[in-house]
Amino acid sequence: MVQLKTPREIEAMRPAGAFVARVLSSLQDVARVGMTLRELDAHAHRLIDEAGAHSVYLGYHPSFGAMPYPGVLCTSVNDAALHGLPSDQVLADGDVLSIDFAAQVQGWVADSAVTFQLGTPDPDAQRLIDVTEQALAAGIAQARPGNRMGDISAAIGEIGRAAGFGINADFGGHGVGRTMHEDPHVPNLGRRRSGLKLRAGLVIAIEPWFMAGGDGYVIDDDGWTIRTADGSRAAHAEHTVAITPDGPLVLTARRPG
Repeated sequence: MVQLKTPREIEAMRPAGAFVARVLSSLQDVARVGMTLRELDAHAHRLIDEAGAHSVYLGYHPSFGAMPYPGVLCTSVNDAALHGLPSDQVLADGDVLSIDFAAQVQGWVADSAVTFQLGTPDPDAQRLIDVTEQALAAGIAQARPGNRMGDISAAIGEIGRAAGFGINADFGGHGVGRTMHEDPHVPNLGRRRSGLKLRAGLVIAIEPWFMAGGDGYVIDDDGWTIRTADGSRAAHAEHTVAITPDGPLVLTARRPG
């Protein structure tokens, strides 16, 4: 069931959005070659504790997970596209790292993700990242009352396909509110003017993820980590967006620099 938020409730979600944005910015600042994924997770955990926030990842155990989720971040490297587990994996020069982070503040959840390179930059990897961010911006621009979910999905998919990237609609965005995953599903492929009609008060996480190769993916034995089937690199970008009478409001916007 799709839940619409009142203007007051959307305002109440702002602290969660600002906190999630601040943590992701801090993680980008501290991430470096030679650091482990577990160290990044510990950094985010400290920030959660200091803020009196609550992790919605830690201990989360949907039916597909082989175990309760063991961290507060999803850290996905290179061919890992989504849901990568924190581990003792050491970040290497040239790695493409996606960090997905959600937290609850004052009873409300926000969810966001960013992908970036470590060490020596690679133009092909940067193009993948840039196009994924462009698709996110295009999807957000369609998050307006009177449009339909297919307008968001088509805007994302058209950009990814034009760039020659793999796209899979099995995992995509979702509603956000008191919990991390609410209705509706927000696919990354779709047809314009189709699907759910968008209304003011809908809050959704829009999250394109593109693969440098084909559309296929595989899931590790942990039940969590989603990898490209052909071993190509992947990128993921996400914001929590409220649909208002004036258009989209990005609750997890990060400040430049």
